[in-house]
Amino acid sequence: MDARQITALDDEAFEELLLAHVHPPVRDPDVWAGLTHPDNIRRTQSVAAAKHQRTAHALRKRKAEREVFQQECLARGYEGKRDWFETRAEYESWRSRAGNFHQTMQKALSEIARIMRDQNRSAGDRSFGAQRNTLRLLALAVSKHQAAHARAGGVAEQQDYELWRVLDQLTVPTGPDQDQVSLRTMLDVYWTEVNPVSDVEERRADAERMMRGAPGGQSSRYAGVPRARHVDNGKGLA
Repeated sequence: MDARQITALDDEAFEELLLAHVHPPVRDPDVWAGLTHPDNIRRTQSVAAAKHQRTAHALRKRKAEREVFQQECLARGYEGKRDWFETRAEYESWRSRAGNFHQTMQKALSEIARIMRDQNRSAGDRSFGAQRNTLRLLALAVSKHQAAHARAGGVAEQQDYELWRVLDQLTVPTGPDQDQVSLRTMLDVYWTEVNPVSDVEERRADAERMMRGAPGGQSSRYAGVPRARHVDNGKGLA
């Protein structure tokens, strides 16, 4: 019986199935996997908790009734004591069975809680991984936009610089200590492959680095690169 079939069970059948497989030595691993599947585990926990509470209530109630019965028997003298001892074995046998079942349900609840924590952690990891990949795609897109501007050699607008600055402002946790690392560093170190750099690519990289360093609001200063003065080159141009 798989998780989908278990989901379709009514409450009575679901409880019977759970009770038949709650004890590890006699359970069917496949059925237990279905009962603890993410689609069913909360229902399984609810049914197990209700059964655990009912058993605890029954133990307390029978104990209280037994104490009252003991007082009544003692008040009746010899015959009362006989009745007390004659019913003692039956009560102790029931109490032992109920106590063992109560402990089994307690262990099952602990196991279910652990499985739920693992499932929640796994779901969180998947969600974090998806968010991290979204950031990676965003960073790559912004980096490609910046590289395209550098290759074209045009004048970047203020909004371009603000967009590129996101690569330095946004961070992600990385490493065992979860240190915050900028998206630009993640691109440089983790998220892009490193290939040999040609002379042309190196010049483009220099242009990109110049544009990255442009202060906000002053992009017009970086429209071109001023010519260098020739000093002491024998032509008297200094």
